[in-house]
Amino acid sequence: MLVYSFCFVLGLCWILINAIHQTNWINCLGLFVYSMADGVSIGDIYTPVRLQYLHMSNKNIVCFFFLLVVGVGCTSYEEQRNQLPDTPDRGQISISIDETFKPVMDELVQVYQSNHPQTKIEVVYKTEADCLRDALSDSVRLLFVTRRLSTEEKALLADSLRLNARSLVVARDAIAVIVHPNSPDTIFSMQEIKEILMGKYKKKLIPVFDGVKATSTVRFIVDSVLKGDSLTPGAMAARSSEGVVDYVAKNQGVVGFVGVGWVGNPEDSLQMSFLKKVKVAHLESTDKKGAYVKAYQANIYAKRYPMVRDLVYVLKEKHRGLATGFAHFASGELGQLIFRRAYLAPAQKRLGIRPVKLNE
Repeated sequence: MLVYSFCFVLGLCWILINAIHQTNWINCLGLFVYSMADGVSIGDIYTPVRLQYLHMSNKNIVCFFFLLVVGVGCTSYEEQRNQLPDTPDRGQISISIDETFKPVMDELVQVYQSNHPQTKIEVVYKTEADCLRDALSDSVRLLFVTRRLSTEEKALLADSLRLNARSLVVARDAIAVIVHPNSPDTIFSMQEIKEILMGKYKKKLIPVFDGVKATSTVRFIVDSVLKGDSLTPGAMAARSSEGVVDYVAKNQGVVGFVGVGWVGNPEDSLQMSFLKKVKVAHLESTDKKGAYVKAYQANIYAKRYPMVRDLVYVLKEKHRGLATGFAHFASGELGQLIFRRAYLAPAQKRLGIRPVKLNE
């Protein structure tokens, strides 16, 4: 409101100065009073003076319209923000997130809401396929999945909701391979992993996933590991990533595939409890033949681990609201530090890696 008043007074001063210069200041002042008093001219207040608006110069008329335009257009920034349904600092939204990233995303949401106490972010954890279906819903403005929208999905979104989605890779994680704690098989080449997935491995090891069709883990396995070959019909599906850990812990003849966010953080009490029940296998390194690595943060960052994937936000918000604020938080300094602390590889902040020599 202060900005509006300043602009209005500034426009008035311009008119008065211009009017005095043209010795027509009474007419201009009368016009101002008439406009402000909603039809009451200065002639009604000061009867000896009759205002002749038809004698105004063209320049004064231009000044008058300038005053109107400036006064109407100078709505304060705070007033504009108050008219929005939500902003990065207040409001409530619902977002969809791939279930495999639940541990780190829970922490991101908790920290953001702590820093912005007038916000409420309701997270619905789903399979990636269900999250991507939410991209076509106007009630969900932000998704976190493992891939960007395809060209066809972008076109459908633009056609149905009349908006363009923005996306950014905020972190990278990996698919960890877990086995029973008593299993003798803890080192695999990628060819052996592929044979297990196809049901052709020399030993009968059954792959277990957090779902059979719609999850990002299964999609990665099918697209990036099998590459056109068929997944064994004997593959098993748990209800969630946590369900995969529990099933592998109780059955020795299976191999589990989960996001490293569930078993990669040795500082998280829940993940430490998981690591007491299962073992994380070593996989063949991508950069050195005969070397085998675990899904450690440094190996994910350098892509030495062979099954690395992206964590991408898909933002489809028309105004700068709460969804935009949280997306920028995830890609900003503090969000990237949270990804790093969760032992994922931050994608928007350089991760320094120092070589360390261990004496055994």
